[in-house]
Amino acid sequence: MLKKIIVDGELGIVVGEAENGEESISGILTTEPDVVLIDFLMPELDGLETIEQLKSKGFEGQFIMISQVVNKEMVGEAYIKGIEFFIHKPINRVEVQSILTKTAEQFQLKDSLLAIKDSLANIVSLKPVLKKQSIREVVTSKLSDMGILGEVGSNDLISIVEILIQQSNPLNTFPPLKGLYESLAVKQDARDVKKEMKAIEQRLRRTILLAMQHMATIGAIDYTTTEFEHYAPRYFDFQEIRKLTIEIGENRTNPSKIKVNIKKFLQVLYLEVLESYK
Repeated sequence: MLKKIIVDGELGIVVGEAENGEESISGILTTEPDVVLIDFLMPELDGLETIEQLKSKGFEGQFIMISQVVNKEMVGEAYIKGIEFFIHKPINRVEVQSILTKTAEQFQLKDSLLAIKDSLANIVSLKPVLKKQSIREVVTSKLSDMGILGEVGSNDLISIVEILIQQSNPLNTFPPLKGLYESLAVKQDARDVKKEMKAIEQRLRRTILLAMQHMATIGAIDYTTTEFEHYAPRYFDFQEIRKLTIEIGENRTNPSKIKVNIKKFLQVLYLEVLESYK
């Protein structure tokens, strides 16, 4: 059933199947799939035991667990072992499609970040640094490129990047957004921290949406510009940028709702600023 959903929906390529956990290990280590969909209850080895053995043998792919058993202890242990998502039994086509699409988006983001890191490494190795810029100067330059310097949330973006670099957060343990909002609210000596956290999120969402609109406007005029080619696919969900670009080109009076991915924007901004700052 899962294979049919994946193939029919063009969600990926099924490279192997196994009857139980013990049988799956050699096949997974040989084919090295990006994602393993694994049942919680299996003969020989259950899902969590199988994951543990695979990780001990160096497997670095992602896991999506399929289970009818749902309790806090099991879910907690599964996440500790490295589960990314759960698919609940009985299997639902919409849920499978949604989860695998999210997983694919994570891979695209990871690839984009690695590409950014490689390109920045080449730039840094080729260009001598005459004067080290401050974090604020690096962020300000990027916000200016995206047309949002001076917007209501630009200072929040600068402060959040400063907090991230001061905390030395590695990308694979990027902190929850609520934690960042709380740290910023405390840094600003807000009287009502929870209220300020909501205000910060609203300001960020509004500012990032303006950046998307700015990028889409540039793309509608000339999508080969340096700014569009660099920022549009890295900082935003490119499908949303494309949607905006089409609507701008068609002069629509009733634009559709645009999805703003705050976490992706902050992750990429943090990584680029960190590389430049170092």
